[in-house]
Amino acid sequence: MILDTNAFSAMAEGESALEPILRQAAYVGVPVIVLGEYKFGIAQSRNLAQYERWLSEYLPGFRVLNLDEQTAHHYAEVHGELKTLGKPIPSNDVWIAALCRQHALPILTRDRHFDAVTGITRISW
Repeated sequence: MILDTNAFSAMAEGESALEPILRQAAYVGVPVIVLGEYKFGIAQSRNLAQYERWLSEYLPGFRVLNLDEQTAHHYAEVHGELKTLGKPIPSNDVWIAALCRQHALPILTRDRHFDAVTGITRISW
């Protein structure tokens, strides 16, 4: 499964509802976009040191998913489909959805706008 930023942040906060979902996952990927959004968010936190410690401890256990030419192909498709439907989503989320399609993995997120993207499954908690 692929983690969206809200799932990644919930993990950092120790949200126990994620544990059974993550235990069942054969694979957990973190898009480089999620990593950037998370680092931006914690840079503004008064608990920066705590979140940086968490990140340095747990990030090695995940595969960071980078963007490549194949991702760009999926991005163009997803973006075009959502535009045709009149259901735009934030650009960073289009990239994340493209990674989900590329790797044929579901996304763990609370953001319902991912439901408009065909070919991916949204898992919530």
